[in-house]
Amino acid sequence: MPKFVWEGKTRAGGTTTGELEAPNEAFVLAQLRRQQIVPVKVKPKAKDLGFKLPSFRATVGQKELAIFTRQFATMIDAGLPLVQCLDILGMQQENQAFKKTILKVKEDVESGSTFADALGKHPKVFDELFVNLVAAGEVGGILDTILSRLAAYIEKAMKLAKKIKGAMVYPSTIVAVAVIVTVVLLVYVIPIFGKMFADFGQALPAPTQFVLGLSAFTRKYFLLMLVALALIVVAVRWYYAREGGRRNIDRLLLRLPVVGSLLQRIAVARFSRTLGTMVSSGVPILEGMDIVAKSAGNKVIEEAIVRARMSISEGKTIADPLAESKVFPVMVTQMVAVGEATGALDTMLNKIADFYDDEVDAAVEALTALLEPMLMIFLGVVIGGLVIAMYLPIFKLAGVVGG
Repeated sequence: MPKFVWEGKTRAGGTTTGELEAPNEAFVLAQLRRQQIVPVKVKPKAKDLGFKLPSFRATVGQKELAIFTRQFATMIDAGLPLVQCLDILGMQQENQAFKKTILKVKEDVESGSTFADALGKHPKVFDELFVNLVAAGEVGGILDTILSRLAAYIEKAMKLAKKIKGAMVYPSTIVAVAVIVTVVLLVYVIPIFGKMFADFGQALPAPTQFVLGLSAFTRKYFLLMLVALALIVVAVRWYYAREGGRRNIDRLLLRLPVVGSLLQRIAVARFSRTLGTMVSSGVPILEGMDIVAKSAGNKVIEEAIVRARMSISEGKTIADPLAESKVFPVMVTQMVAVGEATGALDTMLNKIADFYDDEVDAAVEALTALLEPMLMIFLGVVIGGLVIAMYLPIFKLAGVVGG
């Protein structure tokens, strides 16, 4: 889906800018008017190659955002004025980028902007979900409740991400060490054996000849191999940045054994938690589905959510298009259908999210249990094979001498 860069006027008369992913320019204009922003300029964002140079600017982490939101909710509940809360929380921030953002939000609020509009000017810190929930809280007069829900949502999302990253640390470390050891053996150690074997005057065993040839190839083309690897990474990222490429790769990932099931459960947990939080906070369902689709993290699942949104806009249910997509499990679509029929959609979605959080835990444990023996076999075959291949001629020579 293309991105559009826009500029507009707020209700207070100030100028604000941003970017939005949308199917066309008309959709962007409608979204801006819904946020009570008068569009001044809307244009497609220039395409890039799908990768960026690393940024060294300070960023705002999810942990900092969660703490800020939780403290803000407590202060608002205690009856402190909004501007005073922003001033206190801004001044106590150690992260200078976050401090600057909060104090800028405070200035905008003092100038007459709504809290949601002021937050919306900083999309890299406060995403659409955050801004829309705050807007709903302001309109409904339940800002403290909304902020508490937001803090809980961010904390649970962080917990889920931490589990997944934690499960990947061990196998990633083992593979990295194995690759480094293998390269060191091929580039530095095996050539020493090769010089020694050259004086034997006898034919070397086939495994030894293969390893010596692999060592010679690696030393000769090592830099070329690194360049080729870098080009492959860039090419894959470029392809993934294209809409069709992203769809194909995401579909492939969902079909992978074990990993595909884990990715599906993560996506279902994120979808349910996000939409449940928004519905329970009073955000219109169509607007909520827009935001949920963008945060799906998988193109196939995103398209299924978009079809569900279209179904709602036509007066139909959410559950039917989700079931037709074959991406969401039957239990999920059935519970969504029950939630729609009983008017308790938010409750059902939060129950689904809780269930799939546990499912993700189980899937991560299963994946870790499966990877450990596979990694041990990998290490034994690769590194053990190299060592044995180098000692075969020595064993052969010892046998000849002993005979």
